[in-house]
Amino acid sequence: MSFGAPSSVPQKPSDNPKKGKTMLSNLTSTEDLMYLLLSIPSILIALTIHEVSHGYIAYKLGDPTAKMYGRLTLNPLKHLDPIGALCMLLAGFGWAKPVPINTRYFKNPRRDMALSALAGPMSNFILAFIGVILRAVLIRYLLPIFPATEFGYNLSFVSQIFILGFIFTNLGLGVFNLIPCPPLDGSRIFYTFLPPKYYFGVMKYERYISLGIMLLLILNVLDTPLNWITFHILSGMEWLVGLIPFL
Repeated sequence: MSFGAPSSVPQKPSDNPKKGKTMLSNLTSTEDLMYLLLSIPSILIALTIHEVSHGYIAYKLGDPTAKMYGRLTLNPLKHLDPIGALCMLLAGFGWAKPVPINTRYFKNPRRDMALSALAGPMSNFILAFIGVILRAVLIRYLLPIFPATEFGYNLSFVSQIFILGFIFTNLGLGVFNLIPCPPLDGSRIFYTFLPPKYYFGVMKYERYISLGIMLLLILNVLDTPLNWITFHILSGMEWLVGLIPFL
């Protein structure tokens, strides 16, 4: 299941991504609206790839359920929960339709379920890393060819807002889903290492834990630790991209 909590609106992008200053600050109301609109494709891509990754890995491990239900598709309409997507856009957290997985098809149910769960967040981290590379290419090679005009500035600003939104949407989705609490993907990974009696003992309270997680999100209790982790992962990605000679 993908349950997303994207980071807050980024600050103003720096001209050198290798320094790690990749946030957007002091956005005007117009720029906030621009960021909101440009976030829509990022959310669609992030949620879709997340869910498809769950289903694809489950399929490769022997479970054809997602394929039978038509969920191994990049059509976002097959994966989106309308209310969850709207909440993700407006409130900063949301959810998609969970991909159906039947563990009875797995040779090693607990291990294979953990691998299927891990596939979702990992796909988002990969997408975020691609976004970091694209931003470095944009700054190094594409922005200099635009003349120093108002149009050129606006084009560069819009481009960076879109790419940063793409990066933070995927990082936020990946990091949040690794929290080891049901119904998040992290619970399926973490509880693989627990004895079955403890696993099922926790999972029977899944609904209440889910409500607790949503309450923490509404109260912004999780913002600080999640953002701290997100920015450190981003710094690591930028450091890796900085090692590429032509960037």
